[in-house]
Amino acid sequence: MATNETEKVRQLQRSLYRKAKQEPQTKFYSLYDKLCREDVLWEAWRQVRLNQGAPGIDGVSIREIEENGQAVTLIQQLQAQLRKQTYHFDAVRRVDIPKPQGGTRPLGIATVKDRIVQTAMKLVLEPIGSPGIIMQQQEKNASR
Repeated sequence: MATNETEKVRQLQRSLYRKAKQEPQTKFYSLYDKLCREDVLWEAWRQVRLNQGAPGIDGVSIREIEENGQAVTLIQQLQAQLRKQTYHFDAVRRVDIPKPQGGTRPLGIATVKDRIVQTAMKLVLEPIGSPGIIMQQQEKNASR
């Protein structure tokens, strides 16, 4: 399932990238439906799972979700909430990380659900933003 879902997401990303690159003035009005796609959410889950990470404020870990066989239910719930536009991000767990020179810096740890949605957003938005960023860098370098 993962490779097929991954390939579908890559095709979506390529089409978004090509459209953004070929028509830089294009405004993408309808991206929310792409965020709600099952293949995008599964690819986001795959990436979040590979990255591991600590549990968020809800205390639910990736391992716990896998061990309890809750991944399918989680993706279905997220998809339903996103489609109904009722999904809300949870609070972020704050952890102080020690700095090498002494002191600490705050680190926010999102819940697994939030990380999946954030990753899905990245999967959809990144191909669109990349051509614009590249053009801005080229313009900046040309003006030097």
